[in-house]
Amino acid sequence: MKTAVYPGSFDPITKGHLNIIERAARLFDHVTVCVMVNSDKSPMFTLQERKDLLRKSTAHLPNVSVDAFGGLLANYARDHECCTIIKGLRAGSDFEKEFQMAMINRKLNPNLESLFLTAEHQYMYLSSSAVKEMSYYGADVSDFLPEEIIEDFIKRMNQIANNKEANP
Repeated sequence: MKTAVYPGSFDPITKGHLNIIERAARLFDHVTVCVMVNSDKSPMFTLQERKDLLRKSTAHLPNVSVDAFGGLLANYARDHECCTIIKGLRAGSDFEKEFQMAMINRKLNPNLESLFLTAEHQYMYLSSSAVKEMSYYGADVSDFLPEEIIEDFIKRMNQIANNKEANP
């Protein structure tokens, strides 16, 4: 069985992420979406919440599972018998960073391939950070997030806004 892993922080999952997951699910027998711990980021949602949001968003995909990991991706892939890392690319600037990471992962795990899927045109500009920023200023984000998580996202954004008002 060919298993791929799609890593990311997914804070929150966007329609761009979901598009990559759906396309990868057509290419592989199984895809594990793995929420990775990134020490450089302060996530809006907890690790467990991000896993739950991913499960809601991918429930329609029978060959997709959700996991989390706080170590090196190459080790996760080896331990879970993943043959391929899936990475979504938006702009040319993404490629340089992702190519470097692919070479490092290949050095750490020589049996591991990386597959780059380019974002479809309607998602080329989309990032979780951009969605959070738009929402913070009151923009409608329903075109950018999976329908299944919009209520959770808005609730969290309201909590953040209320907290900032209480603690300026």
